[in-house]
Amino acid sequence: MSLFAMGFLLAILQPSSSQFPRACANRQSLLRKECCPPWDGDGSPCGELSSRGSCQNILLSQAPLGPQFPFSGVDDREDWPSIFYNRTCKCEGNFMGFNCGECKFGFSGPNCTERRLRTRRNIFHLTTSEKDKFLAYLNLAKNTPSRDYVIATGTYTQMNNGSNPMFRNINVYDVFVWMHYYASRDTLLGGSSVWRDIDFAHEAPGFLPWHRVFLLMWEREIQKITGDENFTIPYWDWRDAKDCVVCTDEYMGGRHPTNPNLLSPASFFSSWQVICTRSEEYNSQQALCNATSEGPILRNPGNNDKSRTPRLPSSAEVEFCLSLTQYESGSMDKMANYSFRNTLEGFADPRTAISNISQSGLHNALHIYMNGSMSQVQGSANDPIFVLHHAFVDSIFERWLRRHRPMLEVYPAANAPIGHNRENYMVPFIPLYRNGEFFKPSRELGYDYEYLQEPALDSFQEFLIPYLEQARQIWAWLVGAAVIGGVITAVLTGLILACWKKRRGTSSEIQPLLTESEDYSNISYQSNF
Repeated sequence: MSLFAMGFLLAILQPSSSQFPRACANRQSLLRKECCPPWDGDGSPCGELSSRGSCQNILLSQAPLGPQFPFSGVDDREDWPSIFYNRTCKCEGNFMGFNCGECKFGFSGPNCTERRLRTRRNIFHLTTSEKDKFLAYLNLAKNTPSRDYVIATGTYTQMNNGSNPMFRNINVYDVFVWMHYYASRDTLLGGSSVWRDIDFAHEAPGFLPWHRVFLLMWEREIQKITGDENFTIPYWDWRDAKDCVVCTDEYMGGRHPTNPNLLSPASFFSSWQVICTRSEEYNSQQALCNATSEGPILRNPGNNDKSRTPRLPSSAEVEFCLSLTQYESGSMDKMANYSFRNTLEGFADPRTAISNISQSGLHNALHIYMNGSMSQVQGSANDPIFVLHHAFVDSIFERWLRRHRPMLEVYPAANAPIGHNRENYMVPFIPLYRNGEFFKPSRELGYDYEYLQEPALDSFQEFLIPYLEQARQIWAWLVGAAVIGGVITAVLTGLILACWKKRRGTSSEIQPLLTESEDYSNISYQSNF
C-alpha cells in the first residue's frame, strides 16, 4: 500500500517528456490544454475555414486494460495525451497532421485526393547513387533541427501548470530515437523504485502497428527535409544471413580496426552521437533522458551471447511464424503462446510458437545479434540499422495480413496491456493515431514492398480497393441480409404462384372484362426490393 501511495504522490512530482508539435509548445496552449495550431493555408485552427478539420475534445477509450500495470495516475503516458492536451485537431477526409495540414498516408495533392503508392526496396537492390542518397539523407536528418517538433524537459506540473514552458530543440533523426525511448521507458515510482513491466511499443499487440506508424512518420519527415516525395525506407532481408552483410563502410558502417565495439572511422556513422541509452542511470536518479549526447554508436555484430541468440533468423522460422492464425492470444504480452505477434517479436520460439523469454527469436534476435546500441530497447533506434531491420519486420507483418486477411475485430479491443487496446492512442504520437487504424494492408497506407508486389491493378480496380475493403469488414452482415432476402423472396414467390393458380381456376363468367381502351404495349411492371 505504501508503494502505491508513493506512486500516486509521484504522479505530480515525477519528470516526464515527450515530443510535442512546436506550435503547441507555448504557454497559451499548455494552460488551455489545447493543441489546435492554425493551418498556414487559411490561418484558421486545424484549417477549419477550408473544411480540413476542427478543434475537438479527445475521446479516450474506456475499455479495460490487462493486469500488467497495477497503478493508476503515476505515469504521464496513461490515457495519452490527456495530461498535456485534452483538445486536438480532428481532421476530415484525407487530411492529417497536428494542424490538418498534411495528407493521410497514401494520399497526395493539394486536396489530398490523389492516391499514391510508393515501394520500399531491398537495400542491396538500390543503385550506388540511390544507396548513397539514402545514406546522405540519414546524415542530413541527424544534422537538421526538427522544424515541427520539440521535446519537453519537464512535466506539466514542473512547468507550473503550463505557465513556465520547458522545451528544447532536437534534430529530425533524434526525434524518433526519443519517441522510441519514451514509449518504452520504465515508470518512475519514487526513491529508487521503478516499474519495468510497462512498454507502450513492445511486448503486446501494438508492437507491429506502433512501429508501422513510426516508420511512416520517419519516412514523411525525410521527405519533408529533402523535398524528395518519392523517398522510401529500404529494408534488409536478414533471412538466412551468415553475418551482418550491411555492416560495411559501403552501407551502414564497418567494424573499427582496433576497437571491435566501435564503427569504422571510414563511415560517417562513426561520428554520430547516441542519446537516451543510460536507462539505469535515469532510473537511479528518477529522471528522464534529456537528449544530450552520450557517446558513439556501439556495435559488435555476432559477438553476442550465443546461448540466447545462436544465429540470425532463418527462412523456415519466418514461414512457420506466418502460418500462425492467431494475431494475439492469452495474456497478450511476452508470455503469449501461438501468437503471431509474440512469435515475430521474438519472445516465443519460432519453431513452436511457445513463449520462451530465455531465448530471442526473429525480431529480437537481430537486436541481440548486433551486440551494442541496438541491443538495448530504449536506445536501439540510435543505430541506423534499426530502420532497415524494422522495415523488413513490417514486411513480414504485411505478409501475414495478406495471407490471413483478418477483420479489424481480430485486433484486441480490451484487456491488452496498457496502451495496447484497439482504440488506445499510441504513445507519444501527436497527431494522434489509434492502434487499430494501422491493422490494415500497407497498400491502403500508400506503400508496398518490392518482394511482395502483385501484378499491377488497373485504375478501376485501384478505385474499388477502399470499397472492397469496407465490404470485407461487413461481409457477415451482407451474407445475413442475402439469406434473409432469399427467404423473403421465396415466400413471396410462393404466394404469387398460389394466387395466380387460383385466379386461373376462376370461372370465365366472373372474370373482369378487358376493354379495348387498354394499351398493353404501355404496361410496365415495377418491383421494390
